[in-house]
Amino acid sequence: DIFAYVQAPRLVWITPWKILGANYGCDVIVPFAYQNIASQIGTAGQFNLADIYACPAVLSWHLKQFDFSAAYGVWAPSGNFDASTPLRMLDSPGKGYWSHMFTLGGVWHPDEKKTWSISVLNRYEISTEQDQTHLTPGNMLSMEWGIGKSVAQGVDVGLVGYWQQQITQDSGTGAATAFSHVVGVGPEISVMWEKIGLISTLRYLYEVDSKDRPQGHTVTLTLTKRF
Repeated sequence: DIFAYVQAPRLVWITPWKILGANYGCDVIVPFAYQNIASQIGTAGQFNLADIYACPAVLSWHLKQFDFSAAYGVWAPSGNFDASTPLRMLDSPGKGYWSHMFTLGGVWHPDEKKTWSISVLNRYEISTEQDQTHLTPGNMLSMEWGIGKSVAQGVDVGLVGYWQQQITQDSGTGAATAFSHVVGVGPEISVMWEKIGLISTLRYLYEVDSKDRPQGHTVTLTLTKRF
C-alpha cells in the first residue's frame, strides 16, 4: 500500500515572441513529495525534493475553434533516490534517472460560444540508465483526455481520464519483462475567479485497470494565478 502527497509549484512564462505562428513559452516544475509504503517486508516513508522538470520550449497555436500545443522538456534526477533496499527504492521521491518528454495536445470547442470542450494531451517519455541499478526503464506513452461543459459564468464541469502504456521493454540485468499500464477516469470541476486572476481545478480519478504497477485513487487540486 502506498500513500503519496506531492506539492508541485510550477512557473509558466508565455513570451511575446512567436515561432512558426505559435506563441512561445517555457516552464519549470519543482516538486516536493511525501511517500509512505506499507508492505509485508516492512514500512518506510520520507518527505523530500522530487525530480525537477524543465521545459525550454512550449509552442501553442490558437484558432477559432481549436487550440494546439507542443512541447519538449527534461526530468532531472534531482530528487533523493536510494536503491539500497526495495523499500528505500519505493519511498524515494526521485527516480534516479534523466527522462526526455515530448508533449502534443489540443482542445476542440464544437460550439461557437465555446461552452463545450473536448481535449486530448499526449506525452512520450524516453528515460536513461538509472545510476545505482544500471537499469533503463522502457519508454512510456501517456494520454490524458477530457470532456467539459460551462455550466455558469467561470464554472466548468466535466469527465476526465488518462491511459498510460509502457511501449518498450526495460533493459539491464534483472530488468522486468512485463509492460506496465494504467487507466483512470473521474469527474472534474474548474472555477475561474476573474477579479483576482485565479483558476482552481479539482479532479478525482479512479484507476479502473493496471498492470505491473500500483492501482488506486488520485485527487488533484490545481491553483493557477495569472500575472
